[in-house]
Amino acid sequence: MHIAFFDFDGTITTDDSLIQFIRFAVGEFTFVSGMVVLSPMLMAYKLKIITNYRAKELMLSYFFKGMSEEKFMQVSKAYSLSQIDTIVRPKAMEKIAWHKEQGHTVVVVSASIECWLKPWCDKNEIELIATKLEMKEGRVSGRFVTKNCYGIEKVNRIKEVYRLTDCTHIYAYGDSRGDKELLALGDERFYKPFRD
Repeated sequence: MHIAFFDFDGTITTDDSLIQFIRFAVGEFTFVSGMVVLSPMLMAYKLKIITNYRAKELMLSYFFKGMSEEKFMQVSKAYSLSQIDTIVRPKAMEKIAWHKEQGHTVVVVSASIECWLKPWCDKNEIELIATKLEMKEGRVSGRFVTKNCYGIEKVNRIKEVYRLTDCTHIYAYGDSRGDKELLALGDERFYKPFRD
């Protein structure tokens, strides 16, 4: 089996789907005012006082905690199917199409949230491993069910789903330090491969 693992944000896309999703879901005014409120937390993240995992939880919790699961999933699907195609890199989609033509398994491995990636991945017949958001009593809790799918956690999650010893050739695509361990899996590794 030949398999191709793609990071999503920055590798397949030109922009961060988390930020774009929040903008789409809450509107520009609420987004901007929320980012002002969250600025001390964002500074703490930049200074490495809090982790990527915690910063993302706090951001999603601020904007979405308490929203009904039904509404969140509706917004996620609408964003996924109407907006993601506007930020994908054409060269990335060409490479995904090439892999599929060769009969390779194509997998997106992302720290972004499964809810807004899955409809797009399903539409494009791409498998998905991503961070899962917790729903509690029918509402967004603001916490994750899984660890943030970043760094070594990308490899851990891949190994939960795929037996890599069965793979005759592994391709890996990434664009940041969060993809270092993912890229190390590859027989062929591509760092920032689709930039113009």
